Amino acid sequence: MYTLHEDVAEKHYLGQFIPLHYHHNMLMDKNRMDNFKAAIEFAVFDGAKVLELGGGTGVLSCLAAARAGQVWCVELNPELVAEARRLLALNANGHKVEVIHADAFEYLPPEPVDVVICEMIHSAMLREKQVEMIEAFKTRYRQRFGDKLPLFIPTAIIMAVQPLQQDYNFSGFHAPIVQFQRVHAEHPGSVELAAPQTYSILDLTRPTSSAIEWEGTFTLQQDGTANALRFFTKNILAVDARHAGTIDWVIDYLVLPLNQPVAARAGDELHVSFRYRTGSSIRSLENSMRATLGASSAQQ
Repeated sequence: MYTLHEDVAEKHYLGQFIPLHYHHNMLMDKNRMDNFKAAIEFAVFDGAKVLELGGGTGVLSCLAAARAGQVWCVELNPELVAEARRLLALNANGHKVEVIHADAFEYLPPEPVDVVICEMIHSAMLREKQVEMIEAFKTRYRQRFGDKLPLFIPTAIIMAVQPLQQDYNFSGFHAPIVQFQRVHAEHPGSVELAAPQTYSILDLTRPTSSAIEWEGTFTLQQDGTANALRFFTKNILAVDARHAGTIDWVIDYLVLPLNQPVAARAGDELHVSFRYRTGSSIRSLENSMRATLGASSAQQ
C-alpha cells in the first residue's frame, strides 16, 4: 500500500548525492544530448535571457549560450558547481554563463528571462523533483515579475505503462528486481502482453499536480504471466507549432516487478492500478501497483 511516509522518508534530491561520473556519463548519452541540443537551438533566440535550474556540468547552459545573451546556471552541489565552471571555461561560449551556487528551489534571476531549462528528470518522473521545481519556480517568478511566464524546456511529459512477462532468472538466481531498459534496444527477457497505455500527461505550462493515480484495463494479446509493469517517459522538450511537430526525449524504460504475478491467456482483461507522487521513491510506486484479472477471465 502506498503511504505518505515513503515520500517523506526520501527527502534528498537525486542530483545532490550521485557521484560526479554519473553526470559525465550523461554527456555521453547521445539520445539525451542530441534532443536537448535540438530543442535549445529551436527555442533560444539571439540575445535571449536563459535560466537553467539544476545545471549539473553546465552543458545545457553552454548550448543555450551559443545564441543567448546571458545564461544563469543554478546548481546546489558544490562539486558540480566547480565542475561546471571548469568545463564552461573550456568552451567558446562559456563566458556567457554565470554559474550560481544556490538552491534552485529558492533562486530567482535578477531580471525576467525568456527560457527556463530544467532537467531534473527520472523515469516515471520519480526520484528527482522536476514537477515540484517548476511549480515552485512559477509561483516565485509571478510574484516578482508578473504573470507572463518564460518558455520551459521541457514543456510537457507523457507517461505510459505496459504489462510484461519479465524474465527474472539471473544465472539460476531468481530475483524480481527494478530494471532500466535502453530505448530502442532489444529486450529478449521481456514479453509484451499488451500495447502500452498513456496514464498521465503533465503540461508544465499549466498548474501541475504531483499526485498521479491511474486505473486501466488491458486486453492481453497473448498467453503469459503478468509479473511486471514497464513505464515509458516521453519528454516534450519543445513544440514547433508552425510545423505541427515536437522535439522529444524518451528516457530509459523502467520495469518494476508486481508483488503478485497474474497468469492469464490471450483475450483476458487485466486490470492495473497504481498511485504515487512525482519526485517520490521508486518503491512508493512499486508498492502501490496492483494487477488482477477481470471477473469473466477469472471464471474461465
